[in-house]
Amino acid sequence: MKRHTIRQWVYVVVGAALLAAAFVLFITPYRIVPGGVYGMGVVLHYLFPAIQVGTYGLSMDIPLLLVSFRIFGARFGTKTVAAALLTPLFMNTLTYLVGSDPATILGGKIDLSNDVLLSCIFGGTLMGAGVGLILKTHATSGGTDLIASIISKYLHLPISRSVLYVDAAVVLFGLIAMGDWKLPLYSLVTIFVSSRVIDYIVDGGSGDKLLFILTDRHDAIRSFILKDLERGGTFIKASGMYTGADKEMVFVVVSRREVSLMRDRIRETDPEAFMIVVDAHETLGEGFKTFEKP
Repeated sequence: MKRHTIRQWVYVVVGAALLAAAFVLFITPYRIVPGGVYGMGVVLHYLFPAIQVGTYGLSMDIPLLLVSFRIFGARFGTKTVAAALLTPLFMNTLTYLVGSDPATILGGKIDLSNDVLLSCIFGGTLMGAGVGLILKTHATSGGTDLIASIISKYLHLPISRSVLYVDAAVVLFGLIAMGDWKLPLYSLVTIFVSSRVIDYIVDGGSGDKLLFILTDRHDAIRSFILKDLERGGTFIKASGMYTGADKEMVFVVVSRREVSLMRDRIRETDPEAFMIVVDAHETLGEGFKTFEKP
């Protein structure tokens, strides 16, 4: 467990560093707006260049963290706070070291002014890798995730759709403020690339996950699903093929971010349990995608 805890904190630090590098080297210099508080920071830095993107992000993250703790309690934990504080610190430090002009960053060796699409791909890849590592620790990088969680709670929208709405609003604000219609298109490329990288790092690229769990401690697993994850599930009557013993199999659908939470809890509760994780390509119902009206 100690080694596991150390590895999680390494993920947080490395993830924050990768996220900062993505913005400083490939996103901010080319005025790409990939949503979130740091995307908003890029727009504000364009309007008021005296203040760095990381500082803008930190100024927005702190009140969002305070509001989230008030609404959700300590649900987001210390790793989210650490990621939200380390990322802008790394951003400002790296900007101080390498500058913000593409022609002079690292001696101009990565100047992509004439190939902004390539900067979108590299920036999206680094950003996705950073956010993905942070998500693997059951934390978030702050910003968009916090806003989306609040919107999801009060408007009863799926968290994925809430994130989409928030990012779309930031991109639209960037279009209005900068007046360049090409920038939202580049931003969409960055968002798409980063989301794909996040998926592959967190759980191999799928969306929701379908779990089949065989355990002798199903009451403890049931309590975790209902109270901690705030999801529902089903007990399926089963019988062991070899022993013929009657069992109850847990059937539950979770988001990709909750798979590692389930895995860790089952390992702690019943190391002898048997779990199958299956891709759920479309999940309709409460807590997931709603049924479309005819």
